[in-house]
Amino acid sequence: MSHCHSHGATEREEQPEQHSLAYSPYLLIDLEQLQCLNESCKGSGLLALKPREEQTDSSKCVEKDADEQLLFNIPFTGNVKLKGIIIMGEDDDSHPSEMRLYKNIPQMSFDDTDKELDQTFSLNPDLTGELQYATKMSRFPNVYPLSIHISKNFGADTTKVFYIGLRGEWTELR
Repeated sequence: MSHCHSHGATEREEQPEQHSLAYSPYLLIDLEQLQCLNESCKGSGLLALKPREEQTDSSKCVEKDADEQLLFNIPFTGNVKLKGIIIMGEDDDSHPSEMRLYKNIPQMSFDDTDKELDQTFSLNPDLTGELQYATKMSRFPNVYPLSIHISKNFGADTTKVFYIGLRGEWTELR
């Protein structure tokens, strides 16, 4: 039985630190338009998208308990040249084992996951946020929006993600 915390979109603290902007989608995402499909608790997908300083806080997570798939639709407030992604989960079989990236498909659904994907990653369990998966930058020069499909975990009935960190360069939407 999963336990859900209902946390609405909290106010973002604008931080000028380049490190935070480079790694955390928190300041670059249109949080009101963010979607997570297949989450056990409505709105919990937002909990994985938090400031880098909170990346090890596993008390806030998104969970799926009927099957292992999650789909995040992440709209940015501008265009992003995506360079890398960090995915953190539990140190057990609920950690995602495969991540598939799609760019520029608004309101993507599970029916769209048969479209050509832009990159796929085999994931390793990561509790520290030190594993960064580098994207093929030639495939991700102008991303708006990004869809992250967690297609598999390591065999558990539940998939848990407690941090998604993005690295890239943001430019104003034209």
